[in-house]
Amino acid sequence: MKLHEYQARDILARYKIPVTGGGVASTPTEARRLAEQIGAKVVVKAQVFVGGRGKAGGVKLANTPEQTEQIAGQILGMDIKGLTVEKVLVAEAITYEREIYLGVVMDRGSKRITLMASSEGGVEIEEVAKTNPDAIVRIAAHPTLGLLDYQARELAFGIGLKDGKQARQFASIAMALYRAYIENDADLAEINPLVVRADGSLQALDSKMVLDESALYRHPDLAAMRDSSDEPEAEQQAREAGITFIKLDGNIGCMVNGAGLAMATMDVVKLYGGEPANFLDIGGGAGKDKVKAALQIILSDTNVKAVMFNIFGGITRVDEVARGIIAALEEVQTDVPMVARLVGTNEEEGRKLLAQSSLIPAATLAEAAEKAVAASKG
Repeated sequence: MKLHEYQARDILARYKIPVTGGGVASTPTEARRLAEQIGAKVVVKAQVFVGGRGKAGGVKLANTPEQTEQIAGQILGMDIKGLTVEKVLVAEAITYEREIYLGVVMDRGSKRITLMASSEGGVEIEEVAKTNPDAIVRIAAHPTLGLLDYQARELAFGIGLKDGKQARQFASIAMALYRAYIENDADLAEINPLVVRADGSLQALDSKMVLDESALYRHPDLAAMRDSSDEPEAEQQAREAGITFIKLDGNIGCMVNGAGLAMATMDVVKLYGGEPANFLDIGGGAGKDKVKAALQIILSDTNVKAVMFNIFGGITRVDEVARGIIAALEEVQTDVPMVARLVGTNEEEGRKLLAQSSLIPAATLAEAAEKAVAASKG
């Protein structure tokens, strides 16, 4: 789950990381009031889940509250890469001499939580990795002890912070960012840029956090921060129905029970020359209503030219899946061909229920994939 910049900033502030003040506004009038409270030059920043806001005109400076109100009126409602700006962050504009990058991420390769820092802040870290990879310093936190003090200091020295006081402040910020990452079950926590001010002190100018969806049950306060504005409607519906769904670019819709089986199903579809339109796991023990919701979500994608069911009935009963399919087809009028491979608990009853339908039967995963690919082309 992505957080807006102002939400990430507020979390980092709780960990004593120096962030910019100000607040968030959804109207020009609110933006003006915030500027009056700050009492200095401010920056107005669009709050959307995309990069490149500055280039798109979504980040602007304002010298007075009146100008803040005017600029907020221009930014609110703006379309930035397909997303409509509904909120702006109004924060004090500060001057600085240097930009640094600092981030925490899970490195899947080493299976360690890794801190990354770079003396080239203010730009996408992926771009730095391409153009000047030597500018990125990486430190893997200890798997049981976490990030240690000496590691944080090594990170500071690695990006050229030689002044002792400055290096200690950087190490303190790095330790705090690591704690924020761990304690909030984040997938990513970064400050970009972390700026060096004229007096040598450090301040976080822009913050970003992405949280682990699977851990949100432990953080109801964080779950309440969700903004689904950038999330496809189908994925919102799937989440509400308790279905794991990710939209892809192919044309063969897949309904599967079990994440591993879903991955294998997608692989076999590609093996036979097709492209899956989605990853969809209805989970174990899925009943009629969940199957019905899943099929409706799949068919809402106009790119889908065929649907493939691959259900292994262990916890999930095949007859319940069959009833869900029948219930969905009664409500959703479609001529999209469908291939069904249903095996396991109560499979005979399930097959009888579907015998009168137009579904194409298949005995094996390979046969189902081959028939689905053929149907999508025919």
